[in-house]
Amino acid sequence: MPDEVIAVRGARVHNLKNVTVEIPINKLTVVTGVSGSGKSSLAFDTIYAEGQRRYVESLSAYARQFLERMDKPEVDEVVGICPAISIRQKNSTRNPRSTVATQTEIYDYLRLLFARIGQTCCSNCGRVVTRDTPESVADSILQLPDGTRFYVMFPASPAAEETSASSNGSAKQKKRSREQQAAQHTKINAHLMSLMQRGFTRLFKNGSVIELETPDSFTGNSFADTFVLVDRLAVRDDVRSRLVDSLEICYQSGEGQAVIQLAGENRRMSFSEGFECKQCGIRFGAPEPRLFSFNNPFGACPTCQGFGNTIGLDLDLVIPNRELSLAAGAIDPWTKPQYDWAQKDLLKFCKQEGIATNVPFRQLSRDQQRTIVKGRNGFDGIIGFFDWLETKKYKLHVRVFLSKYRGYTVCPDCGGSRLRLEARLVKVAGKTLPEVCAMTSAEAAEFFSDIKLSEEQLAVAERLLYEIRSRLKFLNDVGLQYLSLDRLASTLSGGEAQRIQLATNLGASLVGALYVLDEPSIGLHPRDNDRLIRILKDLRDIGNTVLVVEHEPEMMLAADKVIDIGPGAGELGGEVVFSGSPKEMVESGQSLTGKYLRGELEIKPPKNRRLLGPRALTVKGAGEHNLKGIDVTIPLGIMVCITGVSGSGKSTLVHDVIYAGLKKQRGEWTGKVGSFGKLEGSQFIDDVVLVDQSPIGRTPRSNPVTYIKVYDAIRDLFASTREAQARGFDASHFSFNVPGGRCERCEGNGVEIKEMQFLADVELICEECKGMRFKSSLLEVKYKGRSIHDVLDMTVREAMLFFSNINRIAARLRVLDDVGLGYLRLGQSATTLSGGEAQRVKLAAYLSRRTSERTLYIFDEPTTGLHFDDINRLLAAFRQLIEAGGSIAIIEHNLDVIKSADWIIDLGPEGGDEGGRVVAEGPPSVIAESPASHTGRYLAGALKNYSQRE
Repeated sequence: MPDEVIAVRGARVHNLKNVTVEIPINKLTVVTGVSGSGKSSLAFDTIYAEGQRRYVESLSAYARQFLERMDKPEVDEVVGICPAISIRQKNSTRNPRSTVATQTEIYDYLRLLFARIGQTCCSNCGRVVTRDTPESVADSILQLPDGTRFYVMFPASPAAEETSASSNGSAKQKKRSREQQAAQHTKINAHLMSLMQRGFTRLFKNGSVIELETPDSFTGNSFADTFVLVDRLAVRDDVRSRLVDSLEICYQSGEGQAVIQLAGENRRMSFSEGFECKQCGIRFGAPEPRLFSFNNPFGACPTCQGFGNTIGLDLDLVIPNRELSLAAGAIDPWTKPQYDWAQKDLLKFCKQEGIATNVPFRQLSRDQQRTIVKGRNGFDGIIGFFDWLETKKYKLHVRVFLSKYRGYTVCPDCGGSRLRLEARLVKVAGKTLPEVCAMTSAEAAEFFSDIKLSEEQLAVAERLLYEIRSRLKFLNDVGLQYLSLDRLASTLSGGEAQRIQLATNLGASLVGALYVLDEPSIGLHPRDNDRLIRILKDLRDIGNTVLVVEHEPEMMLAADKVIDIGPGAGELGGEVVFSGSPKEMVESGQSLTGKYLRGELEIKPPKNRRLLGPRALTVKGAGEHNLKGIDVTIPLGIMVCITGVSGSGKSTLVHDVIYAGLKKQRGEWTGKVGSFGKLEGSQFIDDVVLVDQSPIGRTPRSNPVTYIKVYDAIRDLFASTREAQARGFDASHFSFNVPGGRCERCEGNGVEIKEMQFLADVELICEECKGMRFKSSLLEVKYKGRSIHDVLDMTVREAMLFFSNINRIAARLRVLDDVGLGYLRLGQSATTLSGGEAQRVKLAAYLSRRTSERTLYIFDEPTTGLHFDDINRLLAAFRQLIEAGGSIAIIEHNLDVIKSADWIIDLGPEGGDEGGRVVAEGPPSVIAESPASHTGRYLAGALKNYSQRE
């Protein structure tokens, strides 16, 4: 019997050429091929899109009304498709409240855990706050010596308390006092009658029992120190049940209060079913799940409303360079001429207090820094200075001055934990919820594996702990052990966001689903690839079909089936070159990918590496995040790779310290700069450029030709035609960014966005312009028989031929082709580009300027989305930049790029707190011989394989 498959027949989406393939059910299938060959068109735009469309058919009438306008994939037939789940590499989360813990559902289980077994500690004395139940009170009373007699009571109602009135004064006041006493007596009698009707006929006052035959039996004028006697008992083994019943009566009739009076002794014990500290009497709210939610007003910190930060005085702006001493002007506002008196007061105060003024501010003790910020002994400090300025805000120049030092700062009340005080007082195993969330996933996994709980707590929390542990295990298994649980989701890279989604789906334990993943190995060190492959196999083994778009050789070789799309990109691709097992692919030789896997084709390292020159960029004392005050030198004029396992500190060093520091020195940076001592060598570079994977635009109107500035020339060309001049069209009419020639219904987007409530928004083709973006009158203007829409629909290679006689257009388009993007369409929306494609568009823009001399280019994993063959092109583009006088620093995990570098700086040895150190630096041969370097171990294998083939 043949295996069950998802059969795709006659797929023609984008550049697919009537493709027919079979995806085996409950197997791991890898789709590979050169960039632009049609991998994503098959996996996402055909298979996943059809699965999503069929799912929408089962939804509400509101969702189904858009079905007719949802594009059905251009395919003859898709048979056997499962419910589909897409896990892409883009991090689309912009919610400032979303964290790693909330995205993986760990936080939901933590809230339940703390609500069910958490112990509230008094904010005043620190003691555990408990609620006295009848059972717990009975247990404590029965610990007394046998035979001890005691009374079970509750306080008489305070409702009839007398308000004392003075007997002195006028006759009118005495009359009013007598009236009040009469009213008080009436209230007391009414309350006594109510007690007697409920069966309570004894009171206890001043050590004596009062028998209530009538209300007049009680002669007091108030209920002060008066109790209702419920029962008289002695400590015996058989009295527990009766005692519990009596205590329950006390709680019911005494507003949650119970009093135990030892007979014949002046000893009284008070108990309450209220949640309050027995020593301080402070009442607290009982823990419940919503108390621990910063998305709920009930649990969110009222000051920051659950965001963890507020707009206020930003000390990082007040003290921008903590390497400066106080005498050298570490406190920026006091270096201004109008406030130099504050600087003099500071130096005078420091002399009195013995605080050194000639050492870097960061070397001062924490207490000394706090004193300078908050003030002491007549010195107002930084905060006092700004409080004084606040009183003068009516002056415009003061408001302008204050604005320079304002920013988002940690909330002063919750300390960034986002929760109100009552939630921060609850502990489980000695830890509060914010303290647990501040742990990395590896630390949290260790904490919950060794957690010590009572038998009662364990019985309540057993299932919750299982869910928390399993999700933490998945996070660690996908290589995210270095992420803290409170890390904002919006700060994650595309690869990290994708693996977070993967861990979340693993935790959900769905079966019978089709998972479509887009290069899950992005951002992963070769060491962690094995764990990722094991995770995907686990997903397969529990009963799911896994379809992965991937270029990583280890992933291909571990798959059950490989589908190679090609042979080229764009119009030269869109065909199934190979479909079968990895072993068959390596042996067949008919596939370009197979040739690289077999070693027939390869990315060769340079035979002669560039030598180090006299120019270098040196950063000393880099200490941001997990960096351990390291000194790093980046030689200029060559290709440098910064490597290391995920979370080792690569991005922190390159983005937060080097790039931000250089931009700050040039006066082009207003954001936060990572902590470092000195940054030397900036005189050797004229510009620094960061080429990362962020989108080149966030609207459908952004596209490759607008980014590389070639669309202006195309618009001018169309505006110069006789037809355009006759109709009065100028270059602006051919822009879809301004009104004039564009379709106003979709504002030049070509699509309309429809919100789908709880589903992702759906993009629908504009009904007026049919996706052409322009008005029909403008589309009638032709150049060489083509309209502006026809030109934007061309691939880069087609356009190069079309504009071959216009050098200013053809030359820039040629650069796009040189970086392997010849398959892109000129008008392709920037929102549809992958992170790797967006990065190469940026690279093409810089290559086209041809002004790279004395420029430092920083690349963040430029091999994202690249096939082996594309990496060869990328390295050729890098050589062009260096030959033109530029310098290149690359954050990279790809071994082909690493072995081609001239110099490597390897950070680690691990991620998180275990990283942040320089493990090794030097040419690839030196790194490969370093026993402490994980990168070196894998690099040695890559260099060995190459030398053996040589």
